[in-house]
Amino acid sequence: MAEQPEYTDDGRYIVIKGRRWRATDPDIPEERGAELRSILMAWRRDVRATDGAPESRAGVQAAKVALGERGTPWWEQTDDERRARWETEVPRPER
Repeated sequence: MAEQPEYTDDGRYIVIKGRRWRATDPDIPEERGAELRSILMAWRRDVRATDGAPESRAGVQAAKVALGERGTPWWEQTDDERRARWETEVPRPER
């Protein structure tokens, strides 16, 4: 099993190889979080397969926003805004 990343004291960021990355919103229900991570990985594979086609990169962006890793920081959103963000439909690549 993969090693758990190190989190900053406030839980807002993970630290990988000394670099901070915004952490996934911890309030996303587990089932939805797993679905969004699966979609993100599919889009990342699509980025590689298409040499970074703009629509593939947009798919990665949409998945990361839904996870709370990009866009307005999840800790600055209301509960309703957070829920709306992760419930927004994020399509999978068609390839």
